[in-house]
Parts: sequence; structure tokens; C-alpha cells
Amino acid sequence: MLLIFAAVVIAVTGMVFTALDRVGQYANHLDEERSRQAVSGAIRTFEDQLAATLHDYAAWDDAADHLYRKQDLDWVVRNFGKMTQNSTLYDVAIIMDPSGRVITAHADGDPVGAGLEGYVTPDVWYLLNRIRNGGADEYPELTGFTQTNDGTAAFGIGLIRMKSGERVAFGNDRRYVLFMRHLKQSVLQRLSGAYVLPGLQLETPEAGRSHRVDIVSPTGRTVAALAWMPRQPGDISLAQVRPLVWCAVAMVAIYFVLLFVSGSQALSRLAADEAAAIRLSLTDRLSGLVNRSGLFVRLSEMVNMARAAEEDVALLYLDLDGFKEVNDAYGHATGDQLIRSVSAGLSVLVGEDAVLARLGGDEFAIGIMSRHVSDSANMLARRIQSFLGEPLSIGERIAVIGCSIGIAVSPRGSVSGEEILRRADMAMYRAKEEGRGRCCVFDEAMDVEREERNRLEIDLRRAIEQNEIMVAFQPVVDAQRLTLRGVEALARWTRPGYGPVRPDVFIPVAERTGLIDQLGLCVLRIACEALVRWPDLTLAVNVSPGQFRDPSFVGRVADLLRETGTDPSRVTLEMTETYFIQNPARARDTLDRLKAIGVKIALDDFGAGFSSVGYLRQFGFDRMKIDRSLVSAADEGGRAVDMLQATVALARSLDIPVTAEGIENDAQAAALRIAGCDQLQGYLFGKPMPACEIDSLRARTSLARLSGMA
Repeated sequence: MLLIFAAVVIAVTGMVFTALDRVGQYANHLDEERSRQAVSGAIRTFEDQLAATLHDYAAWDDAADHLYRKQDLDWVVRNFGKMTQNSTLYDVAIIMDPSGRVITAHADGDPVGAGLEGYVTPDVWYLLNRIRNGGADEYPELTGFTQTNDGTAAFGIGLIRMKSGERVAFGNDRRYVLFMRHLKQSVLQRLSGAYVLPGLQLETPEAGRSHRVDIVSPTGRTVAALAWMPRQPGDISLAQVRPLVWCAVAMVAIYFVLLFVSGSQALSRLAADEAAAIRLSLTDRLSGLVNRSGLFVRLSEMVNMARAAEEDVALLYLDLDGFKEVNDAYGHATGDQLIRSVSAGLSVLVGEDAVLARLGGDEFAIGIMSRHVSDSANMLARRIQSFLGEPLSIGERIAVIGCSIGIAVSPRGSVSGEEILRRADMAMYRAKEEGRGRCCVFDEAMDVEREERNRLEIDLRRAIEQNEIMVAFQPVVDAQRLTLRGVEALARWTRPGYGPVRPDVFIPVAERTGLIDQLGLCVLRIACEALVRWPDLTLAVNVSPGQFRDPSFVGRVADLLRETGTDPSRVTLEMTETYFIQNPARARDTLDRLKAIGVKIALDDFGAGFSSVGYLRQFGFDRMKIDRSLVSAADEGGRAVDMLQATVALARSLDIPVTAEGIENDAQAAALRIAGCDQLQGYLFGKPMPACEIDSLRARTSLARLSGMA
């Protein structure tokens, strides 16, 4: 461990000094760039100052008057040539014509006779040609740098002209002024002080120093360079802080030694706490069993072990069938006690070699491994169902529950833990669909069925979006006159490539996938649009619990009725008792809002579930529909007829009209008329049919088959 600490100290020391070195290099680089920018700016400023001076002298009315009109060369010499003596603005002034012939030339206050070619350089000729070829209406001024006999100089050429731009001379009569300002030592000293550039000096283009900025002529030729001495602030700062860094390194080394001495026990405690935290994160707090994350870990280990030992792994997925009822009836505290009791019982049944996990809620999973795991899994499933089939004592209460079990097998560890859990879950749901209290083993056909359900969902979604859902209408007749009183709208779907799909197939798919809202509104819209053709009929439309739970359902119904121009009082929404049992308060609120917009509400399938007088009185339904199971039982006579009559009498005592559905023969119709039903519906009066056939039925006063019963 000490070696590790020593290595850490050395590594930290190396990193610190490396970082300081990089900081120093970066500081040097920043200073280099700043100096380079400052030198470039100084060169531009030097040239710009000469350009400003050139403009003042070239665009000068007096100069134009004395040169062009009076041709007073003495004035020109006094005001241009003599000004070159001890001037900080320019030190060479030359007046020339367009051909380059020199009229006057002065340098440092003295006339220039011989050696004019040392001032009129190729760079000067280059700018003079550009000015001459600029056009008759332009008076350009151009500046640049060149190398003269006296050194490096900024120069500028401009046409002497009136400040107003008035034409004074044309062609060869024009005059040009050439100003030069040399980069003398005194100028360099001022620039060095102003821009904080130590050792600023001119160099020839051939010098190889890196700290320099080239001075380029208008022709692209490097005439000279300004160089300076770098200050290297990074190196200076690094030299100052290096002793402090060594002190800090020594302190860090001492600290690490103390940390090693005092921290070894803390590290041991941390390791123990970490292991406990990992165990806690993989454990279900309520039951003390492995949780879902822990199950994934243990299953992966079990699959790897099975692959190496050439054994099989089986996973049993359990769902308690009666847990929700116990939880709702006795409260969550009792439900928690039930979970702990079941967990304890399962722990005894499965033994120590198995993996027992609670996945959440009332779901458990058991993983086992052996060479004949299928037989072991089936035997364990039977023992579990026998155990959970017995009444369980929970404090002072007795609960009777059962379980549905799904089993999946990973032969020789060939199926991953995640996949085997998915398969067991799918098998468990198949067991629940087949009636609960069952055990189901996964097979490949379940995946095929799942894929088929997925494709069915996709096709149904497309059918709703593309308005492929059709609506059939089943007649509802007056029980006494047997005349057509209304219709019930029923969804129909012909799946491309498959043919008609039964409603009991695609309606559950729509409810499970959340498509029921769109499907229900689609059916209601088509039915309302058809109802416009039948002003003497009423319309009944089924509403699923999924639609009823939607907070915006009432608003959508109101908007749809308004858009189609449908009288709300002619529309009856039929719904089963499922949602009323689950959410009575919300159901009452939704019913009140629906009644407020004028639609009627019917309780559908009365007598098929847990229907009670309390629901009829509490929710104030506008109509009750007797389930077909009661209607078909009337053929048996005796108590079935008495029950049917009692059901109708109950509704009539609450002043609720009754519709009987599922009528298939004359005897059933007669019994229901006698019982007091005011409306009848069923195949006896007509199967669900297209809207055009409803048009034909409206032309009749009563249905021919029952004409003798009127």
C-alpha cells in the first residue's frame, strides 16, 4: 500500500510540474501573440498616420492654386519641401507629373538632386501607375512600405487637387505628391515604449529570428521586419512558484502518509458498507426476498452455471389472483402482511438452492436448476398452488387467494436470464387469461400469437386513421307495437388480406392499446351522420371504460354532436358497470356532465355481473338493458322467468325503462313483453345491418315476423 501511495505522490508531482510547465508555455505563447499583434498594429498605425498627412496635403485648395494656376514653385518648396526638416509627419516630399518626372524633391529639408532613383522605387512606380489608371473622375491616394537609400519607409502618393473635387488640371498637367516617413531609431524607440516591446528594431528580410513581423511592400515583397526581445513571462512566473510547489508536494506526501495510517480502517468499513448497500439494493424491503434487479443478477449467474454444468434452468413466474381484493377490502397494511406471509411460505417450499424473488406488487419469481428441471418445476408449481389454495390467517382475518403460474425453461443455459423472465411472464398472463388458478408452460406459439396481436394492433390503428371502420345498425323495436324505434351502432372492421374481424377480437385490442378513444369517437361520428337521415329514430352507442376514464371525453362528445347537428336527446350512451365499481365518485361526475349536454345514459348488460339496486338508484340511469344471458334463460321457464320478471319490475319501480337484447325467438319476445320491457332487440327483429337496410325498415309500420303478436 505504501508503494501505491509513493507512486501516487510521484505521479501527482509529475502532473503538477507538467501542468505548471504547460501554463508557463501558454503564458509565453499569449505574450508572443500579444506582442505580434502590437507590432502589427504599430506598423498599421505608422502607415495610417502618413496616409492622414498625405490626404491633408493632397486635397488642399492653396496647393492646387499655386501649382496649377499660379505655378509658384517657391510656395510649393516652402510648404512641401522645407516641411521635411525635423518633421514627425514626413521626411521626404517629392512633386512629380504623371510621367514620373520630378518637379521638386526634398529630404530632411534639403533639395534632392542626384540619387532620386533611391526614393522613386519600383513600389512607388507601382502605386503611381494604379493612381494614374484609376479614371478621370477619381482622385485616389495610396500608401505602402518600401526600401529607400535611407532605410525602410512608409510612403504615400496622392493627386494634388481641390478639396471640393473641382477639376483644375487634366492629363499631363496633373501633379502628384510623394511623401515618405522613414522608420528611424527614434521612431522605433517611441514605438517600443508605447507598445511595451523591449528591444524593438528593424531587421533585414534574411534574418532568421522568430519574434518578428514582416513589413511587406505593395508589390508583395518583404522589405524589412520589426523584431523584439520576448519577455517570457511564463518562465519568470514558473521560477517564482517552483519552491512553493515543492513545499506543497512535501505537504501532500505527509498527508498521504497520515491518510494511510488513519484511513485503512475507514476503507475496511466502507468496503463492508458498500457490500451491505449492494445487498440492500438487490433486496425487496417488504418481503426480504431478492428484488427484480437482484433476480436479473442471480438468473445471469444461474444461466452461466447451467451452461458450464450442462443443466437446465427453469423460472416460475407467480401472480397472486386474489391479492387486489384483499388489499382493497382490508387496506394496504393487511396487504403487506399477506405479502410477508406468502414470502415466508414460499421460502420454505422452494428451499435454499432456488432463487426466490418478489418482482413488485403481488408478483413473485422462482428460479431453479437441475438436469430434469421441467419435472421439478411442474412439481413445485403444484405444491405452490396447493399452498396458496388454502386459507391464510392474517392477524384476525382469513384470506383466500390463489395464483397463476407461468413456467419457462432455458435448456443447458441456452436462453438468457432476461429472455427467460420475459417468456415466464408471457406464460403467466396466458394462465390468467385461461381462468386464473392455472399453470402454463411457455411455448413458441405464444410469441407467434404476440406478433399477430402486434400486427393486428398496427392494422387497426391504420384502419382508424384511414376511416376503414364501418358501422352496422341493429334495430330496436317498440315492445308493444313492434315498430322501429331506434338503432344501436356497432363497429365492424374488414381487415385487408384477412377478411372481417369479430368485434370481440379487435375491441379488446383497442382497449388494451389505447385506441378505444379514437375508435369510439369514429363510430359515434358515423352513427350521428347517419341519424340525420332518420329523424324518427333514436341512437344507442356503446362506451368502453377506457373512454369513460378520459377527462376530455365529455367535451369531445359535445363537440361531435354539435358538428354533426345531432340532437343530444336522441343519443343514448351504453356502458357497463365496470367503471362505476372501480371509481364511483369520478363516474358520477362524468355522468352528470354527460347529462348536462343532453345525452341519455343506459346501464348495459344488467344481470351479467355485480349489478345491484344501489347502482340503479345512485347513478340515475335513463335506461337499463337486460343482458342476453337472462333473456336466453327465459326459454327454460320456471325460476328463470320469475327472475326476468323481477328484474324488469325492479327497474320499473325505479321508473327506469328497460330494453331486452339478444332476443332470438317469438317465445322470448312474448315473455319480455309480458314482463314489461318497453323495447326489444335481437336477431328476431334484425341482425346488425348497413344504413341502407335501415331505410327499408323505416318504411314498414311493424316487423312482418311479429305482425301476429301486435
